[in-house]
Amino acid sequence: MLKIAIYGKGGIGKSTVTSNLSAAFASMGKRVIQIGCDPKADSTINLLGGKPLTPVIEILKDGTDPKSAKEISQEGFGGVLCIETGGPTPGLGCAGRGIIATFNLLDELGLFEEYKPDVVLYDVLGDVVCGGFAAPIREGYAEQVLIVTSGEKMALYAANNICQAVRNFEDRGYANVRGIILNKRNVPGEDEKVKEFAAQKGVDIVAVIPRSDDITLCEDRGMTVVEGAKDSEAAQRFTDLAKTLLEG
Repeated sequence: MLKIAIYGKGGIGKSTVTSNLSAAFASMGKRVIQIGCDPKADSTINLLGGKPLTPVIEILKDGTDPKSAKEISQEGFGGVLCIETGGPTPGLGCAGRGIIATFNLLDELGLFEEYKPDVVLYDVLGDVVCGGFAAPIREGYAEQVLIVTSGEKMALYAANNICQAVRNFEDRGYANVRGIILNKRNVPGEDEKVKEFAAQKGVDIVAVIPRSDDITLCEDRGMTVVEGAKDSEAAQRFTDLAKTLLEG
Protein backbone atom coordinates (compact mmCIF):
# COMPACT_ATOMS: atom_id res chain seq x y z
CA MET A 1 0.00 0.00 0.00
CA LEU A 2 1.27 3.45 -0.98
CA LYS A 3 0.58 5.92 1.85
CA ILE A 4 1.39 9.56 1.15
CA ALA A 5 0.72 12.79 3.05
CA ILE A 6 0.65 15.94 0.95
CA TYR A 7 1.58 19.12 2.80
CA GLY A 8 2.00 22.76 1.86
CA LYS A 9 1.07 26.31 2.70
CA GLY A 10 -2.63 27.12 2.79
CA GLY A 11 -3.85 28.10 -0.68
CA ILE A 12 -0.85 26.62 -2.49
CA GLY A 13 -2.93 24.00 -4.30
CA LYS A 14 -2.64 20.91 -2.08
CA SER A 15 -6.23 19.87 -2.66
CA THR A 16 -5.89 20.33 -6.42
CA VAL A 17 -2.75 18.22 -6.44
CA THR A 18 -4.15 15.56 -4.11
CA SER A 19 -7.48 15.12 -5.88
CA ASN A 20 -5.84 15.00 -9.30
CA LEU A 21 -3.35 12.42 -8.04
CA SER A 22 -6.27 10.38 -6.67
CA ALA A 23 -8.00 10.62 -10.03
CA ALA A 24 -4.82 9.61 -11.85
CA PHE A 25 -4.29 6.57 -9.62
CA ALA A 26 -7.95 5.59 -10.02
CA SER A 27 -7.69 5.92 -13.80
CA MET A 28 -4.83 3.41 -13.62
CA GLY A 29 -7.12 0.92 -11.90
CA LYS A 30 -5.94 1.50 -8.33
CA ARG A 31 -8.19 1.46 -5.27
CA VAL A 32 -7.74 4.88 -3.68
CA ILE A 33 -8.73 6.55 -0.41
CA GLN A 34 -8.37 10.32 -0.08
CA ILE A 35 -8.61 11.85 3.38
CA GLY A 36 -8.90 15.61 3.64
CA CYS A 37 -7.21 16.82 6.83
CA ASP A 38 -8.18 20.47 6.72
CA PRO A 39 -10.93 22.31 8.65
CA LYS A 40 -12.26 23.72 5.35
CA ALA A 41 -13.27 20.15 4.35
CA ASP A 42 -12.96 20.89 0.63
CA SER A 43 -10.20 18.44 -0.33
CA THR A 44 -12.46 15.98 -2.16
CA ILE A 45 -15.02 18.33 -3.66
CA ASN A 46 -13.69 18.01 -7.22
CA LEU A 47 -13.88 14.23 -7.02
CA LEU A 48 -17.55 14.54 -6.03
CA GLY A 49 -18.90 16.70 -8.82
CA GLY A 50 -18.53 19.91 -6.84
CA LYS A 51 -20.67 18.71 -3.94
CA PRO A 52 -19.15 19.04 -0.46
CA LEU A 53 -18.90 15.97 1.77
CA THR A 54 -20.13 16.14 5.36
CA PRO A 55 -16.97 16.03 7.51
CA VAL A 56 -16.49 13.40 10.18
CA ILE A 57 -16.29 15.97 12.97
CA GLU A 58 -19.81 17.21 12.07
CA ILE A 59 -21.18 13.67 12.10
CA LEU A 60 -19.69 13.08 15.54
CA LYS A 61 -20.97 16.44 16.83
CA ASP A 62 -24.50 15.37 15.95
CA GLY A 63 -24.14 12.46 18.36
CA THR A 64 -24.00 9.84 15.62
CA ASP A 65 -21.91 6.77 16.38
CA PRO A 66 -20.85 5.50 12.93
CA LYS A 67 -20.77 1.72 12.64
CA SER A 68 -19.27 1.50 9.16
CA ALA A 69 -17.06 3.50 6.82
CA LYS A 70 -20.03 4.03 4.49
CA GLU A 71 -21.53 6.41 7.05
CA ILE A 72 -18.58 8.81 6.91
CA SER A 73 -17.40 8.49 3.31
CA GLN A 74 -18.55 8.75 -0.28
CA GLU A 75 -17.23 7.33 -3.53
CA GLY A 76 -16.16 9.86 -6.12
CA PHE A 77 -14.59 9.79 -9.57
CA GLY A 78 -13.05 6.45 -10.43
CA GLY A 79 -14.32 4.92 -7.19
CA VAL A 80 -12.05 7.06 -5.01
CA LEU A 81 -13.27 6.74 -1.42
CA CYS A 82 -13.51 10.30 -0.06
CA ILE A 83 -13.35 11.28 3.61
CA GLU A 84 -13.13 14.76 5.20
CA THR A 85 -12.03 15.22 8.80
CA GLY A 86 -13.33 18.78 9.14
CA GLY A 87 -12.73 20.95 12.17
CA PRO A 88 -14.39 23.14 14.80
CA THR A 89 -16.29 26.37 14.29
CA PRO A 90 -13.69 29.03 13.33
CA GLY A 91 -12.22 30.55 16.48
CA LEU A 92 -13.46 27.73 18.70
CA GLY A 93 -11.54 24.62 19.62
CA CYS A 94 -8.50 22.89 18.14
CA ALA A 95 -8.62 22.04 14.44
CA GLY A 96 -6.10 19.25 14.91
CA ARG A 97 -8.56 17.39 17.13
CA GLY A 98 -10.73 16.73 14.08
CA ILE A 99 -7.88 14.82 12.48
CA ILE A 100 -7.12 12.83 15.62
CA ALA A 101 -10.80 11.98 16.21
CA THR A 102 -11.19 10.88 12.60
CA PHE A 103 -8.08 8.71 12.62
CA ASN A 104 -9.19 7.03 15.85
CA LEU A 105 -12.56 6.32 14.28
CA LEU A 106 -11.01 4.92 11.10
CA ASP A 107 -8.95 2.55 13.23
CA GLU A 108 -12.06 1.45 15.16
CA LEU A 109 -13.98 0.82 11.93
CA GLY A 110 -11.09 -1.09 10.35
CA LEU A 111 -11.33 1.02 7.20
CA PHE A 112 -8.06 -0.04 5.62
CA GLU A 113 -8.59 -3.71 6.37
CA GLU A 114 -12.09 -3.56 4.89
CA TYR A 115 -11.39 -1.45 1.81
CA LYS A 116 -7.88 -2.79 1.08
CA PRO A 117 -6.66 0.30 -0.82
CA ASP A 118 -3.66 0.38 -3.10
CA VAL A 119 -3.12 4.08 -2.37
CA VAL A 120 -4.03 6.33 0.56
CA LEU A 121 -3.57 10.08 0.19
CA TYR A 122 -3.79 12.56 3.07
CA ASP A 123 -4.31 16.24 2.18
CA VAL A 124 -2.90 18.15 5.16
CA LEU A 125 -2.74 21.84 6.00
CA GLY A 126 0.94 22.75 6.18
CA ASP A 127 0.96 26.15 7.86
CA VAL A 128 0.70 24.30 11.17
CA VAL A 129 2.93 21.25 11.60
CA CYS A 130 2.26 20.42 15.23
CA GLY A 131 -0.43 18.51 17.11
CA GLY A 132 -3.13 16.91 15.02
CA PHE A 133 -1.73 18.22 11.75
CA ALA A 134 1.39 16.16 12.35
CA ALA A 135 -0.62 12.99 13.02
CA PRO A 136 -0.32 11.55 9.50
CA ILE A 137 3.49 11.60 9.69
CA ARG A 138 3.82 11.04 13.42
CA GLU A 139 1.46 8.13 13.97
CA GLY A 140 2.59 6.02 11.04
CA TYR A 141 -0.44 6.54 8.80
CA ALA A 142 1.67 7.94 5.97
CA GLU A 143 5.08 6.64 4.93
CA GLN A 144 6.01 9.41 2.51
CA VAL A 145 5.50 13.16 2.38
CA LEU A 146 5.10 15.30 -0.72
CA ILE A 147 5.49 19.04 -0.24
CA VAL A 148 3.63 21.37 -2.59
CA THR A 149 5.20 24.77 -3.12
CA SER A 150 5.57 27.58 -5.60
CA GLY A 151 8.50 29.94 -5.90
CA GLU A 152 6.82 32.47 -3.63
CA LYS A 153 8.64 33.40 -0.43
CA MET A 154 5.96 32.34 2.05
CA ALA A 155 5.29 29.06 0.23
CA LEU A 156 8.98 28.18 0.46
CA TYR A 157 9.04 29.29 4.10
CA ALA A 158 6.22 26.87 4.88
CA ALA A 159 7.93 24.13 2.86
CA ASN A 160 11.07 24.60 4.94
CA ASN A 161 9.09 24.27 8.19
CA ILE A 162 7.44 21.10 6.91
CA CYS A 163 10.82 19.60 5.97
CA GLN A 164 12.11 20.29 9.46
CA ALA A 165 8.99 18.82 11.10
CA VAL A 166 9.16 15.63 9.05
CA ARG A 167 12.84 15.14 9.70
CA ASN A 168 12.24 15.47 13.44
CA PHE A 169 10.33 12.18 13.21
CA GLU A 170 12.47 10.29 10.68
CA ASP A 171 14.63 8.64 13.33
CA ARG A 172 11.48 7.12 14.84
CA GLY A 173 10.64 5.25 11.66
CA TYR A 174 7.91 7.63 10.61
CA ALA A 175 7.37 9.30 7.24
CA ASN A 176 10.14 10.79 5.11
CA VAL A 177 10.09 13.49 2.47
CA ARG A 178 9.61 11.82 -0.92
CA GLY A 179 9.91 15.03 -2.90
CA ILE A 180 8.69 18.48 -3.84
CA ILE A 181 5.88 19.33 -6.25
CA LEU A 182 6.33 22.71 -7.89
CA ASN A 183 2.83 24.10 -8.46
CA LYS A 184 3.72 27.05 -10.62
CA ARG A 185 2.52 30.59 -10.00
CA ASN A 186 4.77 32.04 -12.70
CA VAL A 187 6.60 34.40 -10.34
CA PRO A 188 10.01 35.71 -11.49
CA GLY A 189 12.81 33.16 -11.18
CA GLU A 190 10.42 30.52 -9.86
CA ASP A 191 12.12 27.43 -11.26
CA GLU A 192 15.54 28.53 -10.06
CA LYS A 193 14.29 29.38 -6.55
CA VAL A 194 12.60 26.01 -6.09
CA LYS A 195 15.57 24.12 -7.55
CA GLU A 196 17.88 25.91 -5.13
CA PHE A 197 15.58 25.12 -2.21
CA ALA A 198 15.34 21.44 -3.20
CA ALA A 199 19.12 21.20 -3.50
CA GLN A 200 19.60 22.76 -0.07
CA LYS A 201 17.20 20.25 1.46
CA GLY A 202 18.55 17.30 -0.50
CA VAL A 203 15.17 16.33 -1.97
CA ASP A 204 13.95 15.83 -5.53
CA ILE A 205 11.46 17.88 -7.45
CA VAL A 206 9.16 15.02 -8.45
CA ALA A 207 6.72 17.06 -10.56
CA VAL A 208 6.20 20.49 -12.05
CA ILE A 209 2.54 21.41 -12.49
CA PRO A 210 1.99 24.25 -14.97
CA ARG A 211 -0.32 27.15 -14.20
CA SER A 212 -3.23 26.05 -16.34
CA ASP A 213 -6.62 27.39 -17.41
CA ASP A 214 -7.66 23.77 -17.88
CA ILE A 215 -7.38 23.18 -14.13
CA THR A 216 -9.44 26.29 -13.35
CA LEU A 217 -12.15 25.48 -15.90
CA CYS A 218 -12.46 21.90 -14.69
CA GLU A 219 -12.69 22.97 -11.05
CA ASP A 220 -15.43 25.43 -11.99
CA ARG A 221 -17.33 22.32 -13.18
CA GLY A 222 -16.54 20.39 -10.00
CA MET A 223 -13.98 18.12 -11.67
CA THR A 224 -10.31 17.32 -11.58
CA VAL A 225 -8.38 18.04 -14.75
CA VAL A 226 -7.65 14.31 -15.00
CA GLU A 227 -11.39 13.75 -15.40
CA GLY A 228 -12.43 16.86 -17.30
CA ALA A 229 -9.45 17.46 -19.60
CA LYS A 230 -7.58 14.17 -19.63
CA ASP A 231 -5.58 15.03 -22.76
CA SER A 232 -4.26 18.32 -21.36
CA GLU A 233 -0.65 18.90 -20.35
CA ALA A 234 -1.67 19.36 -16.71
CA ALA A 235 -3.51 16.03 -16.63
CA GLN A 236 -0.49 14.30 -18.14
CA ARG A 237 1.78 15.78 -15.45
CA PHE A 238 -0.43 14.29 -12.72
CA THR A 239 -0.52 10.94 -14.48
CA ASP A 240 3.27 10.96 -14.84
CA LEU A 241 3.62 11.77 -11.14
CA ALA A 242 1.31 8.90 -10.18
CA LYS A 243 3.44 6.52 -12.25
CA THR A 244 6.64 7.87 -10.67
CA LEU A 245 5.26 7.34 -7.16
CA LEU A 246 4.16 3.79 -7.94
CA GLU A 247 7.55 2.95 -9.41
CA GLY A 248 9.37 4.54 -6.49
